[in-house]
Amino acid sequence: MDFGDLLKGAEAEGKEKHVPYIETGKGRGEENVDVVRVVVGKDVPHPNTAEHHIAWIELYGVKKDGGQVVFLGRAAFAAGYTNPNVRFQVPVPEFKAFCALAYCNVHGVWQNCIEM
Repeated sequence: MDFGDLLKGAEAEGKEKHVPYIETGKGRGEENVDVVRVVVGKDVPHPNTAEHHIAWIELYGVKKDGGQVVFLGRAAFAAGYTNPNVRFQVPVPEFKAFCALAYCNVHGVWQNCIEM
């Protein structure tokens, strides 16, 4: 078995929405910094109970120079209390792609990537 065999994407999407949605933009406030937002269940909310929830989201970036993969951060969510919606302050112009992983405690690890 290859680790890639464990990852699911849009082609495996079922009734609940598991695929991490990734978008880039500017942060709020005076800083006007670059941010990458990752959310699971953007259009259809994912269940958020102790029995079925998104436990964490991780974000990776692929550098423009050399293609190095950089781990940019991880956010963990408490079932029933926090929704899987996170913003990472990232120097977006330095990257050519972003990839996110999200873990559902019932349905496993889901992935999505965007190219800049």
